[in-house]
Amino acid sequence: MKKIVIVVIIVAAIILVARPFFCNSDGKLNDKAAEETKQQPLSISQNTDVFKQSFTQLLNAYNSLKDALVASDTAKASAAALSLKAAVDSLKVNEIKGDSTGVIKETAQTFTSTITGSAQALAAEKDLKNKRNEFAIIADAIWSLARTVRYSSQKLYWEYCPMAFDQKGAYWISYEREIKNPYFGSQMMNCGSVEDSLDYSK
Repeated sequence: MKKIVIVVIIVAAIILVARPFFCNSDGKLNDKAAEETKQQPLSISQNTDVFKQSFTQLLNAYNSLKDALVASDTAKASAAALSLKAAVDSLKVNEIKGDSTGVIKETAQTFTSTITGSAQALAAEKDLKNKRNEFAIIADAIWSLARTVRYSSQKLYWEYCPMAFDQKGAYWISYEREIKNPYFGSQMMNCGSVEDSLDYSK
């Protein structure tokens, strides 16, 4: 009986000593161990110039779409959406480097598919409000895509209008801090705030 008690005590002691190496207080893997299992982020230098140029073309097409919605111009918005679709379809995803597992490229392709679908839907929509609904989806996907690939050629601002879509709120990307609201245009041109920014050029 004493031997059993001693064995139990030894096993318990081993578990207590070893536990911090495997888990934290919540029973989860330590941050260090978890980080080792994740895809390592791209370093800034690992995207080629070809990729950066194609991403810049995508952003420029997006910016033209944003400006068309700021102006509440449905015809220009439709044309800009088709240009955006072409730019997204031409994005040089295969030029992404430092992606040993392929996770970054796969994630990027998921976002590009979303952008393509919404750009096509936006171009076909007649109603300005419906176009702006698709634009909100596009903005979210491009922002996530820029973060995924660590786009480093230009600083981007993440801006927010709390009143868009019946107070649900919506975001958009801008090259400038100045607020020009694509969800209301001239009705509430300066409604919004800068919520975040990306600058991987540093």
